[in-house]
Amino acid sequence: MSSSPAPSGTGPITDPAPLSLCAREPRVPAERLVAEMVPPPRFDSVRFSTYVPDPNQPSQTEAVRVLEDFAAGLGGTADSGRRRLFGFGRAPKKAPAGPRGVYLDGGYGVGKTHLLASLWHATPAEPARKAFGTFVELTNLVGALGFQQTVQTLSGHRLLCIDEFELDDPGDTVLVSTLLGKLVDAGVALAATSNTLPGKLGEGRFAAADFMREIQGLSARFRPLRIDGEDYRHRGLPEAPPPYSDEQVTKTAHATEGASLDAFSPLLEHLARVHPSRYGALTDGIKAVCLTGVRPIPDQSTALRLVVLADRLYDREVPVLASGLPFDQLFSEEMLDGGYRKKYFRAISRLTALARDAAKLANTR
Repeated sequence: MSSSPAPSGTGPITDPAPLSLCAREPRVPAERLVAEMVPPPRFDSVRFSTYVPDPNQPSQTEAVRVLEDFAAGLGGTADSGRRRLFGFGRAPKKAPAGPRGVYLDGGYGVGKTHLLASLWHATPAEPARKAFGTFVELTNLVGALGFQQTVQTLSGHRLLCIDEFELDDPGDTVLVSTLLGKLVDAGVALAATSNTLPGKLGEGRFAAADFMREIQGLSARFRPLRIDGEDYRHRGLPEAPPPYSDEQVTKTAHATEGASLDAFSPLLEHLARVHPSRYGALTDGIKAVCLTGVRPIPDQSTALRLVVLADRLYDREVPVLASGLPFDQLFSEEMLDGGYRKKYFRAISRLTALARDAAKLANTR
């Protein structure tokens, strides 16, 4: 089929039209949710040896040592791992009392996810017997499979790593706490992270005390491991780049292979129609996200959906180029002072890092 000639005075359009997140409505089978419980692409190659402790923060060096020992203690063959770990002649019906997990307690950007992924990689078991996911992804898995099927699916694992453990929703906390109790009884080792608020280290800590209180009966199974330090995403780096113009963002989207281009408000509306468990699939194949007209988030539900999208983009190292307001003005003071504040600070930190990455795209156009 022949194409119509270009209008007089113009040349053919050579840049492919950018993709659109709003045009995507992914369907994700439950099997994929299980298969994707591995460290995200950003952490594919991290290891304990690639973690660079801050020399001014001895707790970081100590964390590496403890986690290396923890991983080594999970050794053994697929059939004898539990027997050798606990020193019994046969697999116990219940895991013994005492620490059966580690809880990485620290602020934003101190490398907790790096260490958690390193633990997953260092644990001597095939990938199918290790699981790694965020708290939200774990609750989504329960929603997709049902509680009993999730217990059955994960009970054969040697290790379950939970990143960004959240205590915001009492129902979800009870659900996951009950799930973890079942898994510990089945012999599964646990590791988890969460965040303290920026500037709040040492005062009103979110992490260890609240975590141990909320998981109640499981608290004796975790050894809290404090990791101090400043956010590495801002350590020695320039301030986040200011927003670009709509024209710059659009031009970059058209000139960047695999880029998406969406107006911010319609994207927020689209996220309401896609379950958060599908946000990873929503970004499949996307090399850069370009947004026009970024504005303050209007309500809490919308804000929480954006947090999940920010996490998936950060995991996949997808740069974000935007016009409108800078990302540190996304959330109102009321939101930042409320019960979900830790999520919003995390999203700001991660989107800022992705905005720095996107500056390279804009500056080469």
